[in-house]
Amino acid sequence: MEGASISANPRTVDEVFKDFKGRRSGMLKALITDVEDFYRQCDPEKENLCLYGFPDEAWEVNLPAEEVPPELPEPALGINFARDGMQRKDWLALVAVHSDAWLLAVAFYYGARFDKNERKRLFNMINELPTVFDVVTGKKPVKEKLAVNNISGTKAKPAAKVQQVTQAKPAKPAPLPQKDEEDALDDEDEEEHGDTFCGSCGGPYTADEFWIGCDICEKWYHGKCVKITPARAEHIKQYKCPSCTNKRART
Repeated sequence: MEGASISANPRTVDEVFKDFKGRRSGMLKALITDVEDFYRQCDPEKENLCLYGFPDEAWEVNLPAEEVPPELPEPALGINFARDGMQRKDWLALVAVHSDAWLLAVAFYYGARFDKNERKRLFNMINELPTVFDVVTGKKPVKEKLAVNNISGTKAKPAAKVQQVTQAKPAKPAPLPQKDEEDALDDEDEEEHGDTFCGSCGGPYTADEFWIGCDICEKWYHGKCVKITPARAEHIKQYKCPSCTNKRART
């Protein structure tokens, strides 16, 4: 990955922290100062893309490293696929969370040989800084000299209500006074969808669980199996299951 080895591997706590700050500043630039350029580069029609921050405070949107295992821990894969399926501010917040996780992973990858006190000192130094998520969502003020733009974008349009892709299987009906009536409704509902099975775990349909359907292969999944909640589903325009997402990446 171009730029991944800009400086020699940091060896001391202070060097690792300096590396962390540089990469963090680069990611903040992408998500705040250069957000329009970052948003444009994360085209959902492209392959799996990652956001990289570098020690010199530069950032880059690029494909993941090809070597296995990679030289450094890799950031979240495929951030571009969710761009148009969520409101802009929610998508940026999601990228920010994954950016925080990657920054910590790189820092403690370099600090793997530190002793207990050195690791504690490194964490305390990192913890004094607001997270990328804090800054992007406005939870903490930006102390760095960044030209803060409108994070949510002035022209961004809210995502439309999800239709087919987030149509959950009929939820369990509200309790009725007569237990036999409730059982009859459940039996009728489960009989109607008795041939529906989760594309992930293979479990049969039950009326008291949230389901989501893939717009590509038209298979249905337990929300919990693909880590989609009803609240998150409301912001998805077109849902692609993990299998279809991976097929698209390979193509």
